[in-house]
Amino acid sequence: MAFSPKNRKGTISGIVFVALVAASATWIAGLGPVKALGLSPLVVGIVIGIFYANTLHNRFPPAWETGITFSAKKILRFAIVFYGFRITFQQIAHVGLEGFLVSLTMLVSTFILGSWLGIKRFGLDRDTAMLTASGASVCGAAAVLATEPVLKAEEYKAAIAVSMVVLFGTVSMFLYPVLYAAIFQHAHGFLHLSPEQYGIYVGGTVHEVAQVVAAAGINGPGTEMANNAVIVKMTRVLLIAPMLILLGLYLSRKAAREGGAGAEVKLVIPWFAVYFLGMAAFNSFDLLPHRVVGTINAVDTFLLTMAMSALGMGTRFAKFKGVGLAPLYTALGMYLWLVIGGFVVVKVITGIF
Repeated sequence: MAFSPKNRKGTISGIVFVALVAASATWIAGLGPVKALGLSPLVVGIVIGIFYANTLHNRFPPAWETGITFSAKKILRFAIVFYGFRITFQQIAHVGLEGFLVSLTMLVSTFILGSWLGIKRFGLDRDTAMLTASGASVCGAAAVLATEPVLKAEEYKAAIAVSMVVLFGTVSMFLYPVLYAAIFQHAHGFLHLSPEQYGIYVGGTVHEVAQVVAAAGINGPGTEMANNAVIVKMTRVLLIAPMLILLGLYLSRKAAREGGAGAEVKLVIPWFAVYFLGMAAFNSFDLLPHRVVGTINAVDTFLLTMAMSALGMGTRFAKFKGVGLAPLYTALGMYLWLVIGGFVVVKVITGIF
């Protein structure tokens, strides 16, 4: 137990250490050049954590490991629950049925495609394939973090998935504005996207929230284009709760089938995802002052940064041997679908509604 009399001191020391790393990551992410790249404190935190794991790990007390593990597991679940304060059902209603359908279609299709590509085509293990798929289909690094405890995956597998999010999400921040300025804005017929459609397209297909803001901010913040992008993106974030619940049910039934008729399989329900949905519902009533919600979100970002930093600390490069380029190929396949297939989905759904 992390807080047993034997482990309590080491656990607390480990948590404090992770918090200091997260504070450093937050400071670095706020620096001009890093901020311009759109790198969130979560991404900076995992980079620092991986550096620690592969260079300085042996110079720190082994007793701290319980605190690092506690941060990567328990603090993570707590942070995901309070991530619900970033969303309201009113925001989702604002973009209407078309925005919701684009989010739902891209999430389901991308997750299924990524899992199939990773496992069936490129020989990835189930956990790495599904973690990579969740990062691309839902909301980047936060989705990887939320999916990891459902799969009970090892830390390095989540780190692989996050690295794919960083790579292709960064490409999106530059590619999407170029496509809009060079093609979508001036084209006629099927290739044309209105500012509102472009916002839905970005929100429904780009990985991270910060990357969505960057890709949709062509005409500045607060425009209908930018607002549509963020709201559609947050709809995808909200859908992580039912996705994780369905994933838990699928894994339980699959384990039951593979275990034989007499096998007892515990149903995996990620309750933190249910609580996340409850927080979003509570936030929809607007009962708390905006200043308080802003503070909650700031603290939550820091807790997520702690979890990501701790995840990086459990990532040893030696574990990557044998994985090869399969995660890259899988992520690339999903990215092509997001860019090309997502465009077609947006045109079809917005054309219908």
